[in-house]
Amino acid sequence: MSKMVNYNCIIIDDDNYAIEGLKKYIELIPSLNLIAFYTDPIKALMELSDAEKVDLILMDIDMPHITGIELSKTLRAKTRKLIFTTAHTQYGYEAFEVEADAYLLKPYTLNKFAATVSRLFPPSGTEVVNEATSANDYFFVKNKEENHKLIKVHFKDVVTVESKQNYIMIHTVNKQILTYMSLTEIGNILGHFPDFVKYHRSFIINRAHIESITGNMLKMSNGLQITVGENFRKEFLAFLDAKLLKAGRK
Repeated sequence: MSKMVNYNCIIIDDDNYAIEGLKKYIELIPSLNLIAFYTDPIKALMELSDAEKVDLILMDIDMPHITGIELSKTLRAKTRKLIFTTAHTQYGYEAFEVEADAYLLKPYTLNKFAATVSRLFPPSGTEVVNEATSANDYFFVKNKEENHKLIKVHFKDVVTVESKQNYIMIHTVNKQILTYMSLTEIGNILGHFPDFVKYHRSFIINRAHIESITGNMLKMSNGLQITVGENFRKEFLAFLDAKLLKAGRK
């Protein structure tokens, strides 16, 4: 499977509860690597003013001593992308003035966060990745069928993800995990890996686990068979054309 690019990020927020929630979201986004977080905006200003430029800063606005708007005027040059996270709606114009890339209104969902990150850092599948990113090659998920026990899953071991009404079934190389999440939410996370695609409205598949193809039928490495949906056929044929070995003779 192609490896994703790893983006270093920093959180600045005076609310510890908000930081802990955001850290959990970041852990679920394979391409994000949290390198620091600050509850004191003044300390963040002093330490980051002379620091190397990072890929992303996630910053609260309403903080003591100095607002996120004021802080960003100094730190904007220290980050490729800036996302404001706030419980207040009245800062939209000020956020625009300091060239923020996104504005997340608290409380925001994992789906909203993942979609925002995907928009700011679209997966390309072509950039070189440091091997240190292997620490982000797995996640933990609650398995409803094992009394909600947390199960470790490596992204490379995911064969398909199947929609099950309000749940999803994660089919791996050696087991199945039922968890409370939508296909859209998991899709925003898996989208950071170029091999994860939708060829059927109820499935996300890992193309690295396609074992054989018969017409529109895909046989996966775990034996599951999935039919390519009509709406996804054009994309599937483009993938097949790129991967199919052809003789050069007429």
